[in-house]
Amino acid sequence: MKDLSNYRKSYGQNSLIEENITQNPFDLFQKWFEEADKIPDFEANAMTVSTIGLDGFPKSRIVLLKQFDDNGFIFYTNYDSEKGKAIAENPHVSLSFFWHLLERQVIIKGKAEKVPEKMSDHYFDSRPEGSKLGAVVSLQSEVIDSREKLEEKLRNLEHQFEGKPIPRPENWGGYLVKPVEIEFWQCRPNRLHDRIRYQLQPDDCWKTDRLQP
Repeated sequence: MKDLSNYRKSYGQNSLIEENITQNPFDLFQKWFEEADKIPDFEANAMTVSTIGLDGFPKSRIVLLKQFDDNGFIFYTNYDSEKGKAIAENPHVSLSFFWHLLERQVIIKGKAEKVPEKMSDHYFDSRPEGSKLGAVVSLQSEVIDSREKLEEKLRNLEHQFEGKPIPRPENWGGYLVKPVEIEFWQCRPNRLHDRIRYQLQPDDCWKTDRLQP
């Protein structure tokens, strides 16, 4: 067994105190996101999406955040994929961002819903041609015999759509995750991390609490 007990790191770049938090968690998220986005060659919009699968097990995977505002967080995927089927059965999901170079995490609980088709069309049209064809060719999460078969399917599609617009597949589009809870986690020395939790209230205001690390 590989022993990792001596893997340790000392934290202490920043702090998160009540005097510096905002009433609206989206304002604090935007500030943290912009700081992460300034780091060279770092995908600040990479996030983990966790769902409860049809088999009853939780599953997490990395996707890219494509838009956010006070309504929530948007990402795009195949609706017939494993995650799409899981969301159709149980739309309660978790998102998490780990900006390790800033020693920060953001953990979001929310409910996912499909975005309007026009929004999915607009985003799909903005994608490079190769990404569009990839969305069309892949029956995401389904078994395929070999890589060669997948690449053959792609070559056939490239020939089919040569010089033609590539339409968005009906089973591909965006999800908006509307948060009910957002937790901001700032690493601190001696593992006494700062954890500030926002919880959405019935009047649509946000209640804040400090959690013990």
